[in-house]
Amino acid sequence: MLVEPRSGLLAAWGNALLAGLVSPDEAALAIVGEDAVHRVEGLPGEAGPVGLTLALGRLRGLGATGFRVALPVPGHPLGLSGPPDFNARALEAEEAVVAYGVPYGLVPEVSEAGPEGDLHVEVVWRVLPVREAPPADVPSLGEAERELAEALRDATAVLSRLDVAGSGPVAEAAVDAYRARVERGREVLAPGYPPRAVRVLEMAQRVGLLVSVAYENGHGGAVSASEIAARGEALRPVERVARRALVAAYNAYVEGGEVRR
Repeated sequence: MLVEPRSGLLAAWGNALLAGLVSPDEAALAIVGEDAVHRVEGLPGEAGPVGLTLALGRLRGLGATGFRVALPVPGHPLGLSGPPDFNARALEAEEAVVAYGVPYGLVPEVSEAGPEGDLHVEVVWRVLPVREAPPADVPSLGEAERELAEALRDATAVLSRLDVAGSGPVAEAAVDAYRARVERGREVLAPGYPPRAVRVLEMAQRVGLLVSVAYENGHGGAVSASEIAARGEALRPVERVARRALVAAYNAYVEGGEVRR
C-alpha cells in the first residue's frame, strides 16, 4: 500500500494546483506517474476526452475549490455521497475523486495496451454527477491517527497469538526493505498538505502493507479453519481503519480548510 492510489494522486496534486502551489504541468506529471497517459471523459463543455491539464483547469473554471477521495469496498461506501450510478462505478473501481464546490466526481477506468512484455497503462477518468452531501464514514485526521495506533496494536497482538506469518520480525524486515525500495525519490502527498496528514498517510500505508504481508505469507501456525477465520476477523477491521485513514489524509486539504482559490 506504499504506492498511492490514482485517486489520491489526482486529489492531492489537484488540490495543490488549485491552491497555486504547483503548475498545471507539474500536477499532471505527478498524477500520471508511471502510467502512459491519463484522459478525462464526460467533462461539461467537451465533446470527447481531454488531457488532465485542460480538465483540471475546466473544473476550476466551473467552480471547483478542492478534491476529496473515496475508497469504497463492498459493505463500506467510504467517502461516497451518491447518487447510485456514481457509487456503483466507484465501488467497481474501489476508488474515486469527488470535486468540492461543483457536483462532479471522477472514476478511473484502467486498461493495459501494447504487445506482451511492453505493456503500458492508460487511464480514463469518467466525469459523473455527484450528490453534494457529506461523504460516508470519513474521520478527522485526529480520529484516524488514534484509530491506526489502536488497530495496529490490537491486530499485532491477535496475529502474534495465532502465530500468523506477517506478525513478527521477518515481516517487519520485509516491510522495511520494501519501504526503502519504494521511497527512493518518492514524495508523499503534495505541496501544502499539513505534516499531520503526511504522518497519517505514511502510517496508514505501513499498516496496510503489514496486512498484505500477513495475507501473502500463508497461514503460519494457523492450521485450523477456526484459526484462519480468526485471522481474517483480525485483519478486516485493520484494513478498514487503514482505508479510513488514507481518505482522511487526502481530504485534509478540503476538510481542514486549507484550499484557497
